[in-house]
Amino acid sequence: MSVRTAAAIAVVAGVVTTLLPLSATAASAAPAADDHAVLRTEMGTPVPSGPLTRGGATETFDLTVKNPTGKAVEYKPWMLLDPKGPSLLDDDDVVFKVEAVDAPATKSSIGQQDGGWQGTFSPSAKDDYAGFDIPANGKMTWKVTIGLGANYPTNNGDFNLTATSCNNSVAPGGSDSHLFKVDPQTKTGELKTWFKQVSSGKDGQEQRAYLDLNHQATGDGTFGTALATALSLSHPGEQEADFRLQALIDGRWQDLEAKDSRYELPRIAKGFGAASGVHTQPLRLSLGKNSKLTKRTTITMEAEVRQAEGNTWPLMTVPVKFPLVPITEPTPTEPTEPTANPTTPTTTTPSPTPTPSSTSSSAVQQAVATTTGNSNVTTTGSSTGSLAATGAGSSTGLYAGLAAALVALGAAAAWLGRRRRRTNA
Repeated sequence: MSVRTAAAIAVVAGVVTTLLPLSATAASAAPAADDHAVLRTEMGTPVPSGPLTRGGATETFDLTVKNPTGKAVEYKPWMLLDPKGPSLLDDDDVVFKVEAVDAPATKSSIGQQDGGWQGTFSPSAKDDYAGFDIPANGKMTWKVTIGLGANYPTNNGDFNLTATSCNNSVAPGGSDSHLFKVDPQTKTGELKTWFKQVSSGKDGQEQRAYLDLNHQATGDGTFGTALATALSLSHPGEQEADFRLQALIDGRWQDLEAKDSRYELPRIAKGFGAASGVHTQPLRLSLGKNSKLTKRTTITMEAEVRQAEGNTWPLMTVPVKFPLVPITEPTPTEPTEPTANPTTPTTTTPSPTPTPSSTSSSAVQQAVATTTGNSNVTTTGSSTGSLAATGAGSSTGLYAGLAAALVALGAAAAWLGRRRRRTNA
């Protein structure tokens, strides 16, 4: 467990919450390591022996702190629990109580630091986190009770409990610990989270990157609370990026709004475990029109996964890097006149009054439609609807000769008729 400078430690003692900067306290209270980090802790065998059960009986052991030096040393107790499994512990997931045996009256409390469970105790007559002065060449003893709450995560198993100090007064290698078994025994796994870049390129007028964010749990048991994931985006330089991040939710792409520069994804429901398989959240990212980026840029997307309730310290943080290109505007093009190709026939719209020389099929149909009802005109056509020629052709002379002959015959007949009438008269 890391100790972060000015780390805030939420400690529950009844209904009171107190913040303690542990490393700052250690730095201010600790003299040189060679004359301060000298204490040793010893943990007795828990009674009754055997594994702990969720909501079941507790176990008790003696904790003794010894000072082998010739002067008193302040001891600020710190009991650190290291669980096996992917879930973080809430205050009430572990039962913890401390009573004085050979020490001043004692009060105890439970807290968290960097997501880890910790138990502390101090003199009842002093402020929380006050220390005990272990006398020169002396010792103090307490009785510690430990157990499991009813909601101890089902995907967590055994845990180690280490007795040390938050003011660095325990000697290097002088911290004792004990492994507590949990029943039923479970195969503890882990939570895996990873990105997969699906594609990147132009989608319409936008340059988009498509990614899948995957979650998978292994081992036995499930998470007792929903899982929340927040995304953050960054890029080199100071230019405004104007990110447009979308997630595929209920079958459609929906915009994600940033709150404090973080984009919250839909939560994974309580009970997520190995049987749930891989949970995949499709994502896509583009740069908006207000982006000041002018060239291909490497974007970093980071996913922070946490339990949605209770102990919300991040379970993990997973980054991915990928390139993104600014939005491109369509290039205007000038209209061009079509170039006539003498070898390619052009399609024309038929005139309402077709001309005899028209050869288009639509004109032919129009011609048929407009001439079919004319009783004085005989039309002939093939099955394709084409018309026989109606203009002057090579038969014109023949038709003219026949007409002249008919005229001549008519004239002769008229002359003979007149002559016959005169003769009879």
